[in-house]
Amino acid sequence: ICPVCKSSRYLNPNMRFLVNPECYHKMCESCVDRIFSSGPAPCPVAGCARTLRKQRFRKQTFEDIKIEQEVDIRRRVAQVFNKQEEDFETLRAYNNYLEEMEVTTFNLLEGIDVAATERKLAAYAAQNAPSISQNNAKANRDRNAQNATSAAQKEQALLNRSANRSSIASLAEREESRRETLDAFTRAQMSSPQDDAAAQKVVLKKSTARRTAAERARDKQQQQQHIHDPPSEAETFRIEGLKAVIDAPVAKAYDAFGGMSFTPSYYTLQSHYEHPWLEKARTEPSIVAGGYDLREYHQRTMLEAFAGLGCFIEEEVGEKELSSGDGMIATEGAALAAGGEGAEDVL
Repeated sequence: ICPVCKSSRYLNPNMRFLVNPECYHKMCESCVDRIFSSGPAPCPVAGCARTLRKQRFRKQTFEDIKIEQEVDIRRRVAQVFNKQEEDFETLRAYNNYLEEMEVTTFNLLEGIDVAATERKLAAYAAQNAPSISQNNAKANRDRNAQNATSAAQKEQALLNRSANRSSIASLAEREESRRETLDAFTRAQMSSPQDDAAAQKVVLKKSTARRTAAERARDKQQQQQHIHDPPSEAETFRIEGLKAVIDAPVAKAYDAFGGMSFTPSYYTLQSHYEHPWLEKARTEPSIVAGGYDLREYHQRTMLEAFAGLGCFIEEEVGEKELSSGDGMIATEGAALAAGGEGAEDVL
């Protein structure tokens, strides 16, 4: 019986009852269309003042409304608390996470501190929105992969059964062909050469047609198997024991100079220098008209002035003399060795 219009299935066998997850009060579809078609309205059940919307009404899945409410609450909490065991460093941390999830669900089911629990759930969802969306996307991918694998397994089982039936039919055809061949050879013993050739031709045609049909069935099975291959594989509290999330390294921009710095280390280039010639160059039309930039002159002049500041002549000369001395010693040693060999040859 509808609690709003008092209609019953006895008078209207096609009457459908709908529930709204806001209050889970059951009413018939006619009352929902009559009351909520013009927009949101309060629940017509006595004692309930919640505002309901028509688009949220749906057909009741379970006969017990308590089970319906529990399933909806657990589904809503599971969409927020969606971390897996591999996201935690220890099993104890994961068990604490599951305990917090179950306490939140129990409070919403039993009406214990509902407002505080809802605020805590909303705060956790806001703080962990990126990880929640990533986990939901991962769960959807795993679910799709599992469905595809299950569908592929069913398709493979169907193909196997079809192949078994085909093999049984092929065996029966071969047996029939064997009998026909024996009969043909038996008749050939008592027939003319022309009848023998005709019988042999009929046997060959049947075997060729049977082999062609078997090859087509095998090719179709391989194509279907290739197509259906499974795809390759809060503010009020904080969760402890989570593994550190390491972001993938960002690809560096291409540098044609291999990281070489062209910033001068011995001086700081200024944008303006006071000098009579420079003032003339800034205002002379013959210089400015060609597009000459005076900052290029500043940069080239400072570079030429400080070009040899990092060069130490004494150290370079010392290293050069040392290397040339080693070379002379090596040359003399080679000459002595060559002279000694020549003297031995002469003697």
